[in-house]
Amino acid sequence: MIGVRVRLAAGAALAIVWAGGAVGQQANLIGFSPQDSVAERALEARFDANLSADSIRDRMKLMAAEPNQVGSPHDKANAEYTLAQFKAWGWDAHIETFSVLYPTPKAELLQLVSPTTYTASLTEPPIPGDETSARQAGGLPAWNAYGGDGDVTAPLVYVNYGMPADYAALQRMGVSVKGKIVIARYGAGWRGLKPKLAYEHGAVGCIIYSDPADDGYATADPYPEGPARPEHGIQRGSVQDMPVEAGDPLTPGYGSVEGAPRIARSEAKTILHIPVLPISWGEAVHFLAPLGGPVAPKGWRGALPITYHVGGDGPSAHLVTQANWDQKPLYDVIAVMKGASEPDQWIIRGNHRDGWVFGAQDPLAGQTALMEEAKSLGALARNGWRPARTIVYASWDGEEPGLLGSTEWAETHAKELQAKAVVYINSDTNDRGFLGVEASYSLRGFIDQAAADVPDPETNASVRDRALARLEVDAADPGASPELKARATEAERSGQLPLGDLGSGSDYSPFVEHLGIAAVNLGFGGEGQSGGVYHSAYDTFEHYSRFGDPGFVYGVVLAKTTGRMVLRAADADVAPLRFDNLAGTVSAEIDELKKLVVSRREHARAVDRLLDAKAYALVADPTLSSGAPDREEVAPEIDFAPLDQAAERLRAGARAYDEAAARPASKAQAAKADAILQGVEQSLTSEDGLPGRPWYRHLLYAPGLLTGYGSKTLPGVREAIENQQWDVARQYVGRTAAALDAADAKIEQATKALTE
Repeated sequence: MIGVRVRLAAGAALAIVWAGGAVGQQANLIGFSPQDSVAERALEARFDANLSADSIRDRMKLMAAEPNQVGSPHDKANAEYTLAQFKAWGWDAHIETFSVLYPTPKAELLQLVSPTTYTASLTEPPIPGDETSARQAGGLPAWNAYGGDGDVTAPLVYVNYGMPADYAALQRMGVSVKGKIVIARYGAGWRGLKPKLAYEHGAVGCIIYSDPADDGYATADPYPEGPARPEHGIQRGSVQDMPVEAGDPLTPGYGSVEGAPRIARSEAKTILHIPVLPISWGEAVHFLAPLGGPVAPKGWRGALPITYHVGGDGPSAHLVTQANWDQKPLYDVIAVMKGASEPDQWIIRGNHRDGWVFGAQDPLAGQTALMEEAKSLGALARNGWRPARTIVYASWDGEEPGLLGSTEWAETHAKELQAKAVVYINSDTNDRGFLGVEASYSLRGFIDQAAADVPDPETNASVRDRALARLEVDAADPGASPELKARATEAERSGQLPLGDLGSGSDYSPFVEHLGIAAVNLGFGGEGQSGGVYHSAYDTFEHYSRFGDPGFVYGVVLAKTTGRMVLRAADADVAPLRFDNLAGTVSAEIDELKKLVVSRREHARAVDRLLDAKAYALVADPTLSSGAPDREEVAPEIDFAPLDQAAERLRAGARAYDEAAARPASKAQAAKADAILQGVEQSLTSEDGLPGRPWYRHLLYAPGLLTGYGSKTLPGVREAIENQQWDVARQYVGRTAAALDAADAKIEQATKALTE
């Protein structure tokens, strides 16, 4: 659905980047003895020898040849092809089918009706030289899944990115969107928030377009001359309210299997209420150019050759969306390699397979690498190797509309997964460039070691060292944020690859944030240029092979990186978890919460002083409509002592475990510790979930209600503070502290198991 979003950290000294030495330095692997570490790396060399860029290329060309959305013939054909490949490689594989609510367009229309008329085509013409883009029969036109049905005619209001700050600015300008159709540009927040916030402010419809300032000719040459979004490129996408819950809206919290009860569509929490359509910048200019009203603020102006106005009482549009609210089949391909000694401990590796049209970069760049891993693991098994733990490979369907395939599978098998799953390893999109990783905090050392052993094809340094070097350069930039500079100290202290925080936007969410299973989400990017065709009919094999990953070498690099994680997690004597980073990160996040309360309090008092002094009136331009901001509630004191105390206990327990795990252990000790460690991540969840969204249970990370994909750490407390819900904040201070203590108790039990 989206590429890796990493909250970056960087060190201040270049020395830490290269401190790890050459690729493949023979340090002991986490969870392995020195002798077993040597054997494991030898196994990985054999794994690498079976990986082929040509195979990845040929596989993508086949799988991206036709429209590949949920319910399409090619989606099913790709599932059957994937199944056949897994079986040919020796896996025990099957297709697991679910039936889900998946709306497709029955009628859609967008017209400018005054002062002149214009009808948007809502289609993408073929691109010369791109044969795939001409094969759109059976594909989706412009479409935002899970928007509301509607037929509305109303004046247009331009709302910039359509985020909360934009509506606050409109209020000060005296412009209301009540009863209007808003037009917002993509960016600054997840697309689903734009129609949701528009509805909450009284709008009756929403149009979303890609402005060339963010995604088009102002960023690079448009396709086919370059990689950027062309004039008629349209970003499709789901607007399902996934920050509330993921999966089929009609089966909340349980799998969409045959015979499952389904709630009425009117009761579904994640289906929006107003019609919404995406359009290209080539269409958007016809709706934006006639707008009058105030000139848009400087930060609202894009790169179209017009003066951007806010509108409000002038030009009107006619917007129609009507969906076929049908059930569609999902085809999850599940392949299993049973563990030789620990068959009831599962290492799960997944990537989705469905796209919005052809889906070369999103998701087939990751899917084809996953298949290459499975091919190589099958070859190892045919030559006598067997994993200690069971390995499960999953090719998910229905990720794009709402993480449907992974969520329905996880909900269906929830009890078994919580009893057996050790870690879930996810990828999605992939391009040429730098490694980015989001993960559970306990997996940092494990990830760092794997990345240190994979060579980057452009530099011959490890992908770990190259990623760290990029962070060093970013942190040294004069414009680097204080947050980035602060993290430089931590990176210098640890010397390890920083992790991003888990939010949402890909298939790890149901595993970690609903079931409490440790997870990794990773991919490469930053040099490949596929973003300009994201979710469009131009995300094709031709575009990807020119601009995304020429030579498909980073497909191989992804397979090497994730393959090492799978192999090491499957073969380690003890699950490769370490807890120093968990304890340290949580302590830092508690400090952030304290600073957040102080900053909110200081800002509210500053606004009060300015309002009392009538300062806003004094600086207002009398020729323009403007007003003062609303008063804010002054934040009260919040007692963070329970969190501080729990974090300190966790730090002591983490230190003791990490020291014990570094020493040799017997098989009996390792087995006992493993059984305990399996539940540590689950200890960090709450059965009651987060405020207002019980599906999200993890108390350390979740997608933000007003960020969509972006993570909120310690979300129960943080979002309550941001929303001025002080009693809720105090409640979740206690709940989060209790979860940290529960995790610490597990960690202490595991330490005892290793040292008795």
